[in-house]
Amino acid sequence: MNSIEIRKGIPSDIPAVMKLIRELAIFEKAEDQLETTEEQLVQDAFGDKSLFEFFVASSQGQVIGLSLFYYRYSTWKGKGLYLEDLIVTKPYRGQGVGKKLLLETVAYAKQEDCTGMYWQVLDWNSPAIEFYKSLGSQVDGEWLNCKLDKVALSQLG
Repeated sequence: MNSIEIRKGIPSDIPAVMKLIRELAIFEKAEDQLETTEEQLVQDAFGDKSLFEFFVASSQGQVIGLSLFYYRYSTWKGKGLYLEDLIVTKPYRGQGVGKKLLLETVAYAKQEDCTGMYWQVLDWNSPAIEFYKSLGSQVDGEWLNCKLDKVALSQLG
């Protein structure tokens, strides 16, 4: 395996980030639900009110992985880091890239004095579940996800 570099994302990474997001949407059989654009990603990451940050993994100058995260707040625990997505392009999976990205994100959470790191994983994604468990994470089967999508939001109030 070529050497892998993990670094903070920059605006010029966004096209590669979008490609990884699309690859994840296809993997999760939800490409038709993908609404985010490159322009929106640039604005939301690097605009006046940054909504998320990210690390990229690169090999020979090519972005091959992504860790996208933001802060969340718990009234019981305080500031935490929420990992929205950890994505490694298919040819590089199983080579330690995801672990490097996750560990860099963990280091950042510690540096930022977060009380914990949180994320979700689809119940059918056994390789990801086993990967997370191998690192000592707890998979919580107690909490149920709730959401109001754009249509539901528009119909309320």
